[in-house]
Order: sequence, then structure tokens, then C-alpha cells
Amino acid sequence: MPKLHTDAELRTQLEAANRELEAFAYSVSHDMRAPLRTIDGFSKILEEDYADRVGDEGRDALRRVREAAQKMAELIDDMLKLSRISRAELAREEVDLSALARSIADGLAAAEPGRKVAFAIAPGLAASGDRALITLLLENLLGNAWKFTSRRPATRIEVGVAGDPGEPAYFVRDDGAGFDMTEVKRLFTPFQRLHGMAEFPGTGIGLAIVQRVAKRHGGRAWAEGAPEKGATFHFTLGRLQ
Repeated sequence: MPKLHTDAELRTQLEAANRELEAFAYSVSHDMRAPLRTIDGFSKILEEDYADRVGDEGRDALRRVREAAQKMAELIDDMLKLSRISRAELAREEVDLSALARSIADGLAAAEPGRKVAFAIAPGLAASGDRALITLLLENLLGNAWKFTSRRPATRIEVGVAGDPGEPAYFVRDDGAGFDMTEVKRLFTPFQRLHGMAEFPGTGIGLAIVQRVAKRHGGRAWAEGAPEKGATFHFTLGRLQ
């Protein structure tokens, strides 16, 4: 008779297997960065120093090679971020979410000063959690809101809180492209994209990072939206002590 494992033993085995997979993904992703930099670097040399020899078609091919290498590098960086969330030690402290969100918003606005975006960030938002991971979460949510409102001539992005005072539910809301709620389960799955690259660029990992950061804190992440009517992304960071 085969040995029957208890739920605790199966859970331990699963956790061990997940750690091995994460370590493998981290190692592979990390080791791929150097050859990609080499491909991009030598392609750039050919594009700039030998432009007269390769001709228009050659320059176009090199441009495509560089774009693909840079896209792959961006994907690898996001995969490493995703892997580090589970590997990093959690250091809880009091975090001023309002100030953090304002700093991220200011950075987005400075990068594209021509856009008309009104940020409404509620004052006094505070949380207990790992500052670096919460920063990563907010960067992804506000970056998403910024990206998916980019086709609006003027837009509004809101950051606030609602729900149980013992476990605040923070949110980032925009009035951009939105999504169909029948696809909501795909949103937080790595590499799943509801919009084409031609519409909105990205790696499809940002929301998976958001969910993993929330879970790492004992919380969760979820979303609501409608096509062309914007989206609201909620997250909790565990119950307050």
C-alpha cells in the first residue's frame, strides 16, 4: 500500500517545491541578463558605426533586434521582482501611503509633463508593512492607471481607502480603458494581458506583483472595472494590530 501523506506533509512538500521553482526562475532570469545586454550592445554598435554598410533594411532589422532584446530585459527584470517578493525578509514599519503615492505621482507627471492628469490622493493614508514592497505595489498600480488613461485628453487618478477600519482596503481608481469583468480572474495572473501590446505596452507581470505583495502581508488584491469606464484596484495589507 502506498504511504498516505497528511495535509501538513503535502503542504510542506508543496512549499518546498515552490521554493525550488522560485529559486530556479530567479537563477535563470538573472543569468539571462548578461547575454541580452551583449546582444543589445553589439546591435547598437552595428546600427551606429556600420549604418552605411548594412543599408536601410539592415538598420531596420537591427532596430527590431534591439527592441526585442530590451523587451526581454524588461520582462526578466519584472520576473526577478516577482521572485524577490517571496524571497525577501518582511520588515514591517509604519508607512505614509499618501506621501508615497504623491511621490510616485510626481515622478509620473515629470516624465510626461504634457499630459493632463489630476491626482486625488487622500491625506493621512497609513499602513503597517514593508516599505520597499509597498512602494513596488503602488508603483505598479499608479503606473497602470497612468498607462491605461493615456488615450484620454484629460483624466483623473484617485488613491483612497474604504472598508473595515481594522483591515483597511486601499484603492487606486482611474477613468481609463477599463476591462470586462468576465476577464477579471486573468488580471492577476503572470503574463496575462487583456489589452494588446499595440494599445498599451507592458510585460503582464505588474498586477501579479501587486497580488503577491498583498498576500505577503496577509492581505489580498482585487479589481472592478468596465470597458472604457475605468478601473478600481483594491488591496489590503493584513489586519492592523
